[in-house]
Amino acid sequence: MTIVEEYRRLHPRSAELYEQAVRTFPSGVTHDTRYVSPFPIYVDHAQGSHKWDVDGNDLIDLVMGHGALFLGHAHPQITEAIIEQVQQGTHYGACHERELEWAGWIKKLIPSAEELRFMSSGTEATMMAVRLARAYTGRDKLLKFDSHFHGWNDSLYGVRAPEAMTPHSAGIPEATLSNTLSVPPNDISLVEERLAAGDVAAVILEPTGASWGTLPLMPGFLAELREATARHNTLLIFDEVITGFRVSLGGAQQRYGVLPDISTLAKIMAGGMPGGCVAGRADILAMMEYREDSGEWNLERRVAHPGTYNANPVSAASGSKMLSILAAGDKHAPLEAQHRRLLQECNRILQRRKMPGCVYGLASYFHVLLGYRCPEPEDGVEWSWAEGEMPPRIPVHLGTALKRGMINRGVDLMGLNGGFVSAVHTAEDVDAIIGAFDATIGEMQAEGLV
Repeated sequence: MTIVEEYRRLHPRSAELYEQAVRTFPSGVTHDTRYVSPFPIYVDHAQGSHKWDVDGNDLIDLVMGHGALFLGHAHPQITEAIIEQVQQGTHYGACHERELEWAGWIKKLIPSAEELRFMSSGTEATMMAVRLARAYTGRDKLLKFDSHFHGWNDSLYGVRAPEAMTPHSAGIPEATLSNTLSVPPNDISLVEERLAAGDVAAVILEPTGASWGTLPLMPGFLAELREATARHNTLLIFDEVITGFRVSLGGAQQRYGVLPDISTLAKIMAGGMPGGCVAGRADILAMMEYREDSGEWNLERRVAHPGTYNANPVSAASGSKMLSILAAGDKHAPLEAQHRRLLQECNRILQRRKMPGCVYGLASYFHVLLGYRCPEPEDGVEWSWAEGEMPPRIPVHLGTALKRGMINRGVDLMGLNGGFVSAVHTAEDVDAIIGAFDATIGEMQAEGLV
């Protein structure tokens, strides 16, 4: 039986639900990365590091709420905090004490967070970061890097593909596209050349590389970027929607010792509920302040920011509990050790099976590359490509086969080529993931896919 035949055999109810979904949603899904051929799985419930689909299959989850669930599904303390708050009210339409508690944890943990403003998602956070940068500098243009993902807002495209030559995404006016410049990453001279024109409001990037480190940055690039943007009076925005609280308690900025002017945060910060924020220098966030007796400022110069669910008390309760647990400082080190073992063993499997490719990542996320020769790893985990060289992406047919095969073996990857390890994944979970990877690679080879 082939991988796809086994997939169909194991998931008849998911196939039925998908038949209904394609008549309701475009391509039958509600998030781009949930699309998988011949159909996605449908989940019934989840607990800890596992979830169970509608056909009763037990899956070790490496999606982890698209990276939001650092402490796994239905964490008892977070669940208790949510239930307690729901019983008190879900939306006051007013200020409340929990928003101060939530903000306090973010200010304590994120080095650059002098002030902040809440919203409901990472996309909203990057939208506000861009608006603040333009208002503060009086400039219109933005500089981003090819393949770096910042949500789906118009100014930042919302696609994971090189845009330097041809900006992507239908439905965005040319006038909007013309104000966003995209250049290849890791070339500081190219950045310097563009900033010298004096018309760029901000440089925005994922501080560990495009698509949460799929295309890593060269060592030292962040520091070079910090110096260049400061010299050209251009703001530096770190999109830490994924890396915040994950690659260290204080995010990539703490791990690498480089502070941006503005940070965007979401996912982990809300404990699995909707939530995001813009945090950064107080003088930049002051663009959102009301000023007494200043009609001209309030009506024409102030950065406006409504939002029905900003800092809603349920997300605030969930996020505060999540961050208070992480602040104890005992989660990251053991998690990174589990993550390192997973990557080392998966790379040994590829070497033993003579399968071209590698598994690489940082802290607690990883990516799988198959079908290409990779440089020799450092300690089986750290991969260093030549300066200016970017690793290719996994071919779609291999990624799809890997995704299906791993699900057949009880493991759900994030998209087609990676995943998030959480603080509740056990050593037994890691062993099972390694076994599933080994078996799936063997099945792919047997089918002649590589």
